[in-house]
Amino acid sequence: MPAIVIIGAQWGDEGKGKATDLLGSRIDYVVKFNGGNNAGHTVVIGDQKYALHLLPSGILTDGVTPVIGNGVVIDVEVLFHELEALTARGVDVSKLRISANAHVITHYHRTLDKVTERFLGKKQIGTTGRGIGPTYADKINRVGIRIQDLFDEGILRQKVEAALDQKNHLLVKVYNRRAISADEIVESLLSYTERLRPMVGDTALELHEALEAGKTVLFEGGQATMLDVDHGTYPFVTSSNATAGGASTGSGIGPGRIDRVIGIVKAYTTRVGAGPFPTELFDEWGEFLRSNGFEFGTTTGRPRRTGWYDAPIARYSARINGVTDFVMTKLDVLTGLAEIPVCVAYDVDGVRVDEVPVSQSDFHHAVPIYETFPGWNEDISGAREFSDLPKNAQDYVLAIEAMSGARISAIGVGPGREAIVSRYDLID
Repeated sequence: MPAIVIIGAQWGDEGKGKATDLLGSRIDYVVKFNGGNNAGHTVVIGDQKYALHLLPSGILTDGVTPVIGNGVVIDVEVLFHELEALTARGVDVSKLRISANAHVITHYHRTLDKVTERFLGKKQIGTTGRGIGPTYADKINRVGIRIQDLFDEGILRQKVEAALDQKNHLLVKVYNRRAISADEIVESLLSYTERLRPMVGDTALELHEALEAGKTVLFEGGQATMLDVDHGTYPFVTSSNATAGGASTGSGIGPGRIDRVIGIVKAYTTRVGAGPFPTELFDEWGEFLRSNGFEFGTTTGRPRRTGWYDAPIARYSARINGVTDFVMTKLDVLTGLAEIPVCVAYDVDGVRVDEVPVSQSDFHHAVPIYETFPGWNEDISGAREFSDLPKNAQDYVLAIEAMSGARISAIGVGPGREAIVSRYDLID
């Protein structure tokens, strides 16, 4: 049975939960392998809307075991707040599994994230201020705290004191903030230990055994390709590997086990935070996409930057991730447009460039070259077969497919989890 990776193929917020929902009861495990509570999924079930930040979206599907892998950074307070909110709404969260090797976001990580971003002034990256970057930095610097450390008070205190020896100098002498007490950090983290204990284990082994037993495992990436720390628009990126390769390192499953990579693209493009965005719109059409698509961050509430579909970015994502299938979301948002531009290449200093420039400076100055397609006015929210779509909508999808590097296997036509047109099976 397959191991399937779902990744965002643009700058995030593409609607990855839609693909997870499409696979539904055919999935046994859903694994979050990177990021933290700096990104979110919005899932609509009937008339209920769920905003998930740290938890895998599979936690809303009966029979699925949700897993938070070792590549995730965990704010334990946020974790339990989210679990309690779901429990209050009748969602069974008892099957959640958490890697003992996942790193922990502490109060000092959140504080450093906010003060360093503020210190950058006009050069801000656009972080969410939730401590994600500083936690990954500590992980790489080998001074991080892992979930397993919460079960050994002596080790936990030793690690927190060592981390604060350095960080308090920075907070007090550079940022003019108060020093943080190791006691308050240790006490806060230990307060969650007993609740955490039943959820924590060797999830890499558990996932290996699940695959060996013929279970289907879905790896769900946070953020997206263009925010990947290695392959995104650096430095305006997240602090982890949001591409398909991150599924292996962030879960402990070898890359040879992965059978399919599903890239999620919107029928247009959005971005949150600073950084280059060639097709960004600053006119009424940008506002049309923002208001019709309700483009506001699930986690932050920030208005998203909006723009037309960028085919070179889709091709780049297909190549970097080894995408086998695309799922296009929010096609319905384009309803009512007389014409729909699509970026097919860039003009960089008078030279046509068909692929994403390797130079960040070139990409920043890239001017989109558009091809325009006729729009449609018909309501497509009830479509369930490709033939149900208006001819112009079909033509738009087929044109996007031809220039994006992989087949479009499913199309989202509304916010509900059932509002999707399936063209090809995502598992078989």
